[in-house]
Amino acid sequence: MKFFGILPTPPSLKSRSRVHDLKARLDWGEPALTIVDVRDRTQFNSHHIMGAVCMPIHELTHRALTSLELDRDIYIYGETDDETVEAAAQLRQAGYRNISELRGGVAAWKAVGYPIESAALLLSA
Repeated sequence: MKFFGILPTPPSLKSRSRVHDLKARLDWGEPALTIVDVRDRTQFNSHHIMGAVCMPIHELTHRALTSLELDRDIYIYGETDDETVEAAAQLRQAGYRNISELRGGVAAWKAVGYPIESAALLLSA
């Protein structure tokens, strides 16, 4: 018996995700997604989810429109879940269709021991 056309697929994007959902997607390999940190640059430099890009909330829409495709899968987080919701709403209003709000942000990511980066760690390497 042969099975054709049945290939495993990465976990699907949800409008709200837990850190475990994002980690599963990253572990899939070649995830075709972007992780956006909307906190200010000082907070981002202090520590952020490994691979995240810094787009402070006051620059978010402009920076996203100049660098991310509208159909890109984007996981977004801020300092608080409220800030995350606000940032996701900005991107959705700008035409982005595949946005997931990462609940708990970097604090939840760090709490379960997933890898983080910081400017201090990068400079000491």
